Amino acid sequence: MNKNVNIKSLIIDKPLKLDCGQTINNFPLAYETYGSLNKEKDNAILIFHALTGDQFVSGINPITKKDGWWSYAVGSDKAINTNKYFIICANVIGGCLGSFGPSNTNAETNKIYGTTFPIITINDMVNAQYNLLEFFKIEKLFAVLGGSMGGMQVLQFVSNFPNKAKIAIPIATTSNHSAQNIAFNELGRQSIMADINWTNGDYSNQNKNPNKGLSVARMAAHITYLSKNGLQEKFGRKLQERDDLKFSFDADFQIESYLRYQGSVFVDRFDANSYLYITRAMDYFDLIKQHGGNLSKAFKDTKTKFLVISFTSDWLYPTSENKEIVIALNAIGADVGFVEIESDKGHDSFLLNTPNFLDTLKDYINTSYLNNK
Repeated sequence: MNKNVNIKSLIIDKPLKLDCGQTINNFPLAYETYGSLNKEKDNAILIFHALTGDQFVSGINPITKKDGWWSYAVGSDKAINTNKYFIICANVIGGCLGSFGPSNTNAETNKIYGTTFPIITINDMVNAQYNLLEFFKIEKLFAVLGGSMGGMQVLQFVSNFPNKAKIAIPIATTSNHSAQNIAFNELGRQSIMADINWTNGDYSNQNKNPNKGLSVARMAAHITYLSKNGLQEKFGRKLQERDDLKFSFDADFQIESYLRYQGSVFVDRFDANSYLYITRAMDYFDLIKQHGGNLSKAFKDTKTKFLVISFTSDWLYPTSENKEIVIALNAIGADVGFVEIESDKGHDSFLLNTPNFLDTLKDYINTSYLNNK
């Protein structure tokens, strides 16, 4: 698969000091836009993607030939209306769809970086994407929003740039990773690193690919994106194209077949080392620690309005963790709203056709834009 087809890229020619201590320069940041920037430049929305997302939010992804990852929410007359707003989304640094990441070639060695690529953080991702404002000559964004890891980037953006967005919508997210979530990510990383073809991250230079390990990592992670009730209702103990158990290790159950499929298609579009780097960035994210143990201090200078959204069946980033963000914002008198959406679709609720969520998103964005006029 040629991942360089139809990819817009901004070369960032000024140094970016990373949290790990290294500095990068002249690096690509891949992005995509939807809609048009108006004359006043007050209708721009920056969307941050989650772990396995990319810049192709809506329409047909030119690489996978499938719908963009947030096509339910973004598009003509949808919750985030591309007829009205100018949407920007970038592939995070550390990613594998055009932005600077471990699958890039190191100009000094003429070899693919692999695990010689520097460790990156959510803060690094956000600071890299901030360059898009300068590129488009946008003084202030109308909105920043994103779910899961995208929500982490929303929080970091407002903390770093307190007066660069009028509204912020962090969705199904957290201010730092729980031990449970770090454990799930470590399970995925170890699955990749246990694959004989990983070769200490140097697989691309050796024409190998740790597809088995990456597939298992995706399968394990995918379970955390769903809910017990949702899985039970969709699959239960239904058998896969058979009338009885086969007494083998084939996929007897539909849920087994489903997970195997999810793993197999994932390896065609994602890089194993990027998975390591991005999950590590998520685990390192700790906005509370960044501000001396006080989350409120992360937002002390902001005038940005917030809407925090969670889902009843999300056990990966539960409502309690989203409410901690709301409490921190309330403590400094910030303008913050909170909505918990009823859904049995688990953490993935924000990516799926969840009508109550999409209606809430649409109403808040449109009302906020009207009030901004």
